Parts: sequence; C-alpha cells; structure tokens
Amino acid sequence: MLGAAPALAHFQEIIPSADVVPEGGKVTIDMTFTHPFEGGPVMEMKRPVRVGVLSAGRQTDLSAALAEKPAGGSAGWTLTHDVNEPGAAIFYVEPQSYFEPAENKLIIHYAKVLVDGFASGEGWDELVGLPVEIRPLTRPTGLWTGNLFSGLVLKQGKPVPFAEVEVEFVNDGTVKAPNDAFITQVIKADANGTFSYAMPRGGWWGFAALVEGDEPGKSPDGKDVPIEEGGLIWVKATDMPTAR
Repeated sequence: MLGAAPALAHFQEIIPSADVVPEGGKVTIDMTFTHPFEGGPVMEMKRPVRVGVLSAGRQTDLSAALAEKPAGGSAGWTLTHDVNEPGAAIFYVEPQSYFEPAENKLIIHYAKVLVDGFASGEGWDELVGLPVEIRPLTRPTGLWTGNLFSGLVLKQGKPVPFAEVEVEFVNDGTVKAPNDAFITQVIKADANGTFSYAMPRGGWWGFAALVEGDEPGKSPDGKDVPIEEGGLIWVKATDMPTAR
C-alpha cells in the first residue's frame, strides 16, 4: 500500500527582533511564508498588499519601509521601525494570495505580532480590524515557557465557533519530532470561538485560525478555487532563568 504524504502547514511569519523593548528603540520585523517547525520549504512571498503598525489607537502604513530579504531561496521581506512610545506596537501584514497546487486552493494569511514598548503591558488586546483575526485573551508578551496562551477567533469582527487553530513552533533545528503528528498541533476553538494552548518550549509560536473564504478565488489557470483565510498571531515564550 502507498502511504499518503502529510499536508504541510503553511504559516505566514512576521517575527520581530524582540517581543519587549524595555527602553524603546528600533525593532526589525522579518516576514516569510514557510513551514516553521521544519524550517522550510520557504514559499515565494510577493510584495505584501499592506503592512503596518497599530500603536496608541493609530494605524501607520509601513509599506515604504519594506525591503526584500530572501529566505531559503525564495522572496521574503523585512522592515525596521522605531518603537518610541509606551504600549503595544502591533505589527501586521496582509500578503498577496498564494496558490497551493497540492491542495488546489488560494491561501491568504493575515498575520500580526506585538512588541511591548517600554514594557508597559498596555494595549495588547487592541484589534487591527483584519478580516480574520485572533484577539488575545492572554497578554502575548512577557510569557514564560509553559504559560497558557488563550485567544478569540474573529471573522469580520464576530466570533467563529469551533474554528480550527493550527499551532507551530519556529524550530531552530534543536527539536526533532517523534513523527509527523507532532509537527503541527491542532486545536478546535469552543462554541464561543476561544482556544488555549500551553507553550512547552521557549521561542516563537504561531497560532493560525483557519476559515474558508466566503467567495472563491481564481487559480493561475483561471478556475474557481476555494480561499483559505488565516488569522495568525505570533507569541514568544521565554525560559525562566535560574537564580544564582
């Protein structure tokens, strides 16, 4: 019998150089479209439709700051931004759609990540207003390894009951999965659209709430295909240091 190859989970990464800047300052935001746990392959990421930051209730377009940064032989993007006021700076990206021939669908993952300016702990549950978005119910910065992260899945601002949420760790190559079942963790939100997950290792974790788009899109050959819309949030867990 022939075994079926497991489907690889796609994640739109938007990873900052720090999740907290205690004294403010510049942060670098790297964006790639990849399979985080396996470290690739990296898919071609065209120039984003939009990229910006929400801070103190104001959205700022950061498109002019974008620079290409190839990753794994494919196109990726980076930008640098000065976090110069207290509170959450919520960076977000809307990529162009990506056609996945193996699944015969288009993928659009609206992704965001929070950087806490001056370690204020304020503004972390503000919404960008993305078509699909995870509202954090746990502050997504300053988290210890093992902390429980909870979120609310929203589509057009309304909770999505029983939404599927995929979870992956950005693997630096030090973690080996016992088998393919361990690569992508899968959660179902409850009837209110909420979910929780305890992060077992220090590093960056991606939470991808996946829903089907209301309208089909067009494949490269012009045929109607479904659209997978993802609302992603990236969260960092930090190992608790031992006192000396």
